Amino acid sequence: MENTKLTTEEIQELQEVRQQTQALITELGNLELTKIQIENRYDELVDFYSQLKQKEQELGKTLSEKYGDGTIDLEKGEFIAS
Repeated sequence: MENTKLTTEEIQELQEVRQQTQALITELGNLELTKIQIENRYDELVDFYSQLKQKEQELGKTLSEKYGDGTIDLEKGEFIAS
């Protein structure tokens, strides 16, 4: 069986498909890296939220021991006994 030459157009189309495939692979790789970074940042924020909640509870306990039961008006900077 003889080898058959491809037309210039066919070669160009094949090269274009190859280039688009490479661009797609690169973009998917970049997207995956971005996804990993977002997941890592999400985990950091969840940890930070947990730390804030713990700090809030500790501060609430400290203030409750000092002032008793009640609420705090941050605008006025006052403790309101219940």
